Amino acid sequence: MSDHDNVLQAAADLVTAFASNNRHTYFGAFSPDATFVFYTLEKPLLSRSAYQTLWDSWREEGFEVLSCVSSNAHVSLYGDVAIFLHDVTTELRVAGEQSISHERETIVFARQASGNWLAVHEHLSAIP
Repeated sequence: MSDHDNVLQAAADLVTAFASNNRHTYFGAFSPDATFVFYTLEKPLLSRSAYQTLWDSWREEGFEVLSCVSSNAHVSLYGDVAIFLHDVTTELRVAGEQSISHERETIVFARQASGNWLAVHEHLSAIP
């Protein structure tokens, strides 16, 4: 597979893990030093473990992903770094209340020595 296709597959695997609430696989798609910027939070999360802690607190509050659909994917390659952009429609349940969000996401991937692509940054924005 080409680098382009490998990045698309890494992104698809990440989205699938998120959509299925598979914590182990989802967080395994990120480097331990990955950073996260979510428009719903006041501050960036500066590590995978910070996001995992937040995720676990959300789950305790009844957070559940019901579906997550990616569209309009685009990959830009810069050597061992790739920028993945897509639109994402997510259906969530939080404390028994369902909601649907339409967002745009940028995920930066870095090729590891093994050849695998791990996410090192995620930025989520609302679509106006």
